Amino acid sequence: MSNIKFSSTETEQLVIKIQGYFAKELDQDLGQFDAEFLLDFFSTEVGAYFYNRGLFDAQAVIAAKLENISEMIHEGISEIEKPIR
Repeated sequence: MSNIKFSSTETEQLVIKIQGYFAKELDQDLGQFDAEFLLDFFSTEVGAYFYNRGLFDAQAVIAAKLENISEMIHEGISEIEKPIR
């Protein structure tokens, strides 16, 4: 069983995409049950790879933004820094 849970709307949309892919690229009709089974298989077997990649990418974006903020603070510190007597 997949740890990834999709709403019924998301599942419906994904099933339609899977069926469309099979029809267009493989010239095969795929029923709704088979498409849902295939979706569950990929969610279970490879879903964690995509999820982890998303986390890794999000971390990289956040790190870059924090670096940018740090540089802005460092560059602007002389303008807002209080004089020391």
